[in-house]
Amino acid sequence: MKRKKYMNTLIITIVFLVIMLTVLFIPFRKSLVFYERNTGQIAAYLPVKEGDTFQIIFTHSIHLTDVIEKYRILPDDTMEEYEFVFEEFGIGMPSNAETGQAFEYKDGKYHIKDVGNVFPSMMIRNGKTVSKHRLVWGENEEHIVKFNDYLKPGEIYKVQVDHLSLWQSVKGVEIRD
Repeated sequence: MKRKKYMNTLIITIVFLVIMLTVLFIPFRKSLVFYERNTGQIAAYLPVKEGDTFQIIFTHSIHLTDVIEKYRILPDDTMEEYEFVFEEFGIGMPSNAETGQAFEYKDGKYHIKDVGNVFPSMMIRNGKTVSKHRLVWGENEEHIVKFNDYLKPGEIYKVQVDHLSLWQSVKGVEIRD
């Protein structure tokens, strides 16, 4: 009788442990993840879903005006750059739209639309000298945070869409405004 009770307790304990490990380590939360370049450690993440959009805004280091890169999350967990916005021509800025893109001047800014660049991941450096990088997201672009609130100035990060487990989510820092 004691042996049967012991076996039942052991089975329940094993089932409980398997369920807990599954909950902890099975990826379930789609996120835009910022990985530290050389370590692969999660520096920060933003929960996203297919079709969500986000912007990376940085201050150009020479003409000190904002440059906006707009992205959307695709079904295959890649990121599509769909628009590029800037205020001044100069080093590193395009001078016109490429084939299939639209070039527009509106409200004092140059817009290149239908960019169509797709990235499985990208490397981003958080500015050190002119560190005013920002991340914007939301249906109406209502959420905004400074990179420096989550990322070290001057560091390089690999950014990609990944599915995080509960364990990874706890280890990383969720981006919130």
